[in-house]
Amino acid sequence: MPSVPLRYPLRCFILLLAGTGAVRATFLSKTNPSSATTLRSEVEDQEQRFSLAFQILDNGIEERALPAASVAITHLGKLVALKALGRFTYESDSPAVATDTIFDLASVSKVVATTTIAMILYDRGLLDLEAPLSGTIPEFAGEDKRRRDVTLRMLLAHSSGLPAYEKLYLRATTRDALLQGASSVALKFDPGTHAEYSDIGFILFGVALERIAKQSLDRFCQIEIFGPLGMAHTTFNPPTSWTSKIAPTADDRAFRKRIIQGEVQDENTSVMGGVAGHAGLFSTARDMAAFAHAMLTGGAPIVRPETVTFFTRREAQPAGTSRALGWDTPSSPSQSGKSFSSSAFGHLGYTGTSLWIDPDRKLSVTLLTNRTWPDCSNHAIKELRPRFHDAIIEALECSS
Repeated sequence: MPSVPLRYPLRCFILLLAGTGAVRATFLSKTNPSSATTLRSEVEDQEQRFSLAFQILDNGIEERALPAASVAITHLGKLVALKALGRFTYESDSPAVATDTIFDLASVSKVVATTTIAMILYDRGLLDLEAPLSGTIPEFAGEDKRRRDVTLRMLLAHSSGLPAYEKLYLRATTRDALLQGASSVALKFDPGTHAEYSDIGFILFGVALERIAKQSLDRFCQIEIFGPLGMAHTTFNPPTSWTSKIAPTADDRAFRKRIIQGEVQDENTSVMGGVAGHAGLFSTARDMAAFAHAMLTGGAPIVRPETVTFFTRREAQPAGTSRALGWDTPSSPSQSGKSFSSSAFGHLGYTGTSLWIDPDRKLSVTLLTNRTWPDCSNHAIKELRPRFHDAIIEALECSS
């Protein structure tokens, strides 16, 4: 029997008793010349190696913390786990989740789409992070002189002074009307003095990027991100032909009066036509692994390594922030658990999605769920998710 680290002696012994073997699978189509195809897919003993992590999710499904989960883990340049658990809903006759099930990423869209667009534009010298938002969106200026101090960097770092959220959809029925509402939201504090996560800030940042790039977010992403990375099942506004493969997120009885499946769960994004800077993206765990692999290998082929480092490094100001540019970093406590390194970066999504990337460990963990089904009152994932991440690190420690 191989030796194990003393850090987890008993747990590692249990894992080693699970047996050995290997299951191999293709990562993406070999005809697609993207970074995804270079990620060697050797799904090594996933049922045994990560059994404790998967059991945590299984228990969560049984306890109705979430109905469905899809997991992708990459390590040392390999896809080492691709796992689907549960059903679309809690009903026994609901379709079983598969590894190609598509999930609403919610706020993980902020990093996979919006922040990555910002990285590309910054790389090309087209994005001045210190420029005022009012220079791109003049209607944001208003009468409060502090608003002219809000920079694009502050929006990325969630230090703009804008509040977390407002139900703009209750008084706006079009994209333009919702943008006008977002542009008029009052500042909660002086720009740059505090960090507060803000959907409003990213709604505005997404529009600013569209005006700078002279292209819609969804079109830019398809050409510059999803295409080059081989993310064939990642998009805003998925076609109806995909609906049967998309996990539902809500039984919306308050606003849209229908089951939400194949359309964005976030109401503000819905009014914006399904495409916004803060939400709207749909993807699979496999596609997310391809994206994470690109970030772990210096951003190729979409951005330079220096740009990845710059955007994923924790900001020095405001004091005490855990935020990088667009990305989050592990705090204490963290939804990434206790063991991700200080260089790690990631993001959460309201629907129960998350992506965490650890350059020191050469590790990425994608967890996609629809914990918001049938409504948003269930927050049990907050207790489950850190334990899931800790179990993955523990499994890797045991096999190192």
